[in-house]
Amino acid sequence: MSDNRYVVLGASGGAGNAIVTALTDRGHTVRAVNRSGNSRVPGGVEIVGADITDDAGAATAVAGAGVVYMAVQPEYFKWVEEFPPMLETVVDAVVAANARLVMVDNLYMYAPTSQPLSEESSTETTTKKGRVRNQLEAILHKAHEDKGLEVAIGRASDYFGPGPNISAITALLIDPGVRGNPIKWMGKRNKRHSVAYLPDIAKAYVTLGESNDAYGDIWILPHGPAPTGAEFLDAVNSALRRPVKTGVISRTMLMAAAPFNKLSRESLEMAYQWTEDFVVDDAKFRAAFGPFDNTPLDEAVHETITSYQPGR
Repeated sequence: MSDNRYVVLGASGGAGNAIVTALTDRGHTVRAVNRSGNSRVPGGVEIVGADITDDAGAATAVAGAGVVYMAVQPEYFKWVEEFPPMLETVVDAVVAANARLVMVDNLYMYAPTSQPLSEESSTETTTKKGRVRNQLEAILHKAHEDKGLEVAIGRASDYFGPGPNISAITALLIDPGVRGNPIKWMGKRNKRHSVAYLPDIAKAYVTLGESNDAYGDIWILPHGPAPTGAEFLDAVNSALRRPVKTGVISRTMLMAAAPFNKLSRESLEMAYQWTEDFVVDDAKFRAAFGPFDNTPLDEAVHETITSYQPGR
């Protein structure tokens, strides 16, 4: 590796911003990269503006890096066209910099199943976005085999937490709840869905970046117990100054909105994650790296709600 500098691509996004903070808390030298060069980050963090879809921009972003976190993704409806070439550009830059790569990944590649999701679960998905995620894994595997790239892939479920993020949970529950508007859960209230609290997940990504044993493998990151939709709705209302009305967005509602709303249209194929139990098995990570104390749901929701209150 070039040096001990940790570079986070996508530092203004939810996961990227949380990783910058976690790395700083761990005492690492950190460079935060986004397109604009402006981001709210802890003091002492180097901020760089770069377009990582461009060879020169990607090279500038990762110059002198020891470990690079890939926490950038295109707009939700542009994954097919833009995500694979973006990752290939980043991979080439990381290889040229003689750095390691940690991929910030999700769970879209796993096919529907009634069992908890583990690293061994089937990835024979039929969804468009799941196939893109499989394509990204193939790019990383090929770079490892052909170019010697040291890469660790960390996977997490839908996230929420303090700081900037545009997750579905934030859009449907946190932001409207703080504004006093009704909050809605995707899918069914009685189904369990593993959720990822950003500060916890960021600490796990730092663990991957620091550990020689993490590279060359895929890791489902540690999650707390999976809440039902009803439990998450209750946790949000308990944290609000005044409880608000609750509801759900069903698959039928997504289908009705799909012809007129591209976000609903893109979300429809992933609705199975919310209409049936969607629970992760993170035993592999815990066995490899030791005990991990996830923040209790009520505390995590309270901290998130507090951070979104006006004036914060």
